[in-house]
Amino acid sequence: MDPASPGRRRDIVLLGSTGSIGTQAIDIVRRNPDRFRLVALAAGGGNAELLARQALEFGVEAVAVASEAAAPRVRAALREQAGQRPGGARALPAVLAGPDAVAQVAAWPAGITLNAVTGAVGLAATLAALDAGRVLALANKESLIMGGALVTGRAAPGQIVPVDSEHSAIAQCLRAGRRAEVRRLVLTASGGPFLRASAAELAAVTPEQALAHPTWNMGPVITINSATLVNKGLEVIEAHLLFGVPLRDIEVVVHRQSVVHSMVEFADGSAIAQASPPDMRIPIAHALAWPERVPDAAPAVDWTRAHSWTFEPLDEAAFPAVALAKEVGAAGGTAPAVYNAANEECVAAFIGGRVPFTAIVDTVARVVSEHGGGGAAASLEDVLAADAWARERARELTAAGEGVASR
Repeated sequence: MDPASPGRRRDIVLLGSTGSIGTQAIDIVRRNPDRFRLVALAAGGGNAELLARQALEFGVEAVAVASEAAAPRVRAALREQAGQRPGGARALPAVLAGPDAVAQVAAWPAGITLNAVTGAVGLAATLAALDAGRVLALANKESLIMGGALVTGRAAPGQIVPVDSEHSAIAQCLRAGRRAEVRRLVLTASGGPFLRASAAELAAVTPEQALAHPTWNMGPVITINSATLVNKGLEVIEAHLLFGVPLRDIEVVVHRQSVVHSMVEFADGSAIAQASPPDMRIPIAHALAWPERVPDAAPAVDWTRAHSWTFEPLDEAAFPAVALAKEVGAAGGTAPAVYNAANEECVAAFIGGRVPFTAIVDTVARVVSEHGGGGAAASLEDVLAADAWARERARELTAAGEGVASR
């Protein structure tokens, strides 16, 4: 299951190449050509020029776009940019398009597939990569949240390597002891931009304010999720699924500086923490090279300067998303898929100015309650049906203004 032996270059399929994680992964590959080689790329198709530029720079074999309408633009960009490159005409990559194209490329012959697509569309690609026997560097947390046992049941031991900074930190800290010695996992949260806000202030939050994260530069959905703490709730469920630790033994603490990315507490009372500046290139590089490390993936902590790191309990009354996530994680089945799908629709409604900030988690809680339990998640169809129902119900509630509950 090791994608390559030491000293050999690892072939990589990169899904979501034009997004934040994808472009940082490309930077790592570009700076380490002796260790990594890109063989296929996939993206939504909204940035055809960048996708074509990436494909030609690395000479990939295939490019996939989820949008069929984007395929002509990608092909045109490839032809145009290829004609402008030194050395004249060269073979262009195959262009695959449509709803199944990203999953098809996920199983492309390679040592490792990095799934960095955004949202629920990543589930089919995750399953395809696992079924093809690829090591899966997983940045698309939604596919694990939605798929649950459907995903973990298909994965061989060690086949999934986490890319999220928190789960990468836990995976590294777990090396310090045996699984039987683990007492609990401690996920750190920045607390987002509204940690000290009152209920009245939260109700008046604008999308612009919510998109101003204090420490990380991320896409809009994950940034809003960090402001509501939904993102941390998803990470709690993900940690439970990745590491097999009961939900009751997973805690969240607020760490504003985002330098300690998570911790593992062992039975003897010691806690092992992983610390580095808030730069996603470190966990991305570690996932691509796992279990090895990539020298100088990003700058380290500057120990010649004074630092103050703080930790405090999470106020679950002000930010109920984590407690709600533990409830749906315990319910299992399709409940986490409902939580995730309803949230994505509510975030879109908030960004579009249709609901207030506080309505996001309130509406998600209502949709989860109406779902009424775990539900069966025996197949991809079960999961997608629950996802579709939750999206439709969330859209109904946000359109009618019914999602806001009194606090």
